[in-house]
Amino acid sequence: MTNKMGALVDITKCIGCGSCAVACSLYNGLKPEPKQESKMEPASENVELAVNRWTVVQSHKVKKNGGGIRRFVKRQCFHCQEPACASACFAKAMQKTPAGPVVYNENLCVGCRYCMIACPFEVLKFEWNKPFPRVLKCQMCSARVAESQMPACASVCPTGAITYGEREKLVEEAKKRLADKPNFYIDHIYGLNEVGGTSWLYISDVPFGELGFRTDAPEKALPDYTWEVLRWTPAIFVGWGAILTGLYLYSKRRATAHDEEEMYAPVDPD
Repeated sequence: MTNKMGALVDITKCIGCGSCAVACSLYNGLKPEPKQESKMEPASENVELAVNRWTVVQSHKVKKNGGGIRRFVKRQCFHCQEPACASACFAKAMQKTPAGPVVYNENLCVGCRYCMIACPFEVLKFEWNKPFPRVLKCQMCSARVAESQMPACASVCPTGAITYGEREKLVEEAKKRLADKPNFYIDHIYGLNEVGGTSWLYISDVPFGELGFRTDAPEKALPDYTWEVLRWTPAIFVGWGAILTGLYLYSKRRATAHDEEEMYAPVDPD
């Protein structure tokens, strides 16, 4: 598969049913917290991504044509075309696959959390309460995508709010919808250019800033910025390790010398 895959989310078609979130949890085996009920949670403006919630549906009350309306926004990892998280990860635990998903390999992760700092959308979450914590996020069902299947969330959407396919074709589809209804949609495809482009694209009939989207994201791919600083991370780790080792050996040598001085010190006859 040479073409990068992605998804187009038409916010105007989302009814906030939460089927996508449930499908994500079931497919990925994400267990809810004890305090959470087993039934599907309704969409809420306050629900956020977590280690056990890789997809959420947020509810926003906005104004349009002089009245108040409600819009629902599906959130997950954007799977950037040039992911800053992968650029920041010197251990290569975060990688962009040829098919499009940005995936996480816990066996390579050293827990530095630089990927979390680099992510422009604050998607990645850390298992703070685990003895061997991981950094978790949506994997875009990479195993399904590799087998030419759509992600679990897209496969269950009852209204067609999520369209899955080749990113280039999705961009054309988004442009067509905007051109067909210029007085309905906002003339902007979110994710087309933000941070160098993302695999998940959005179109809406209300400004994205009113729906909680980051509107100050640069168009330049963030790895161009992060690499200038984070390329020194391995050297810092090696250098700091050498310093600590040196201090340890110096302290050990002083302790040994002190013991020898006491051993051979003349004994006071009194």
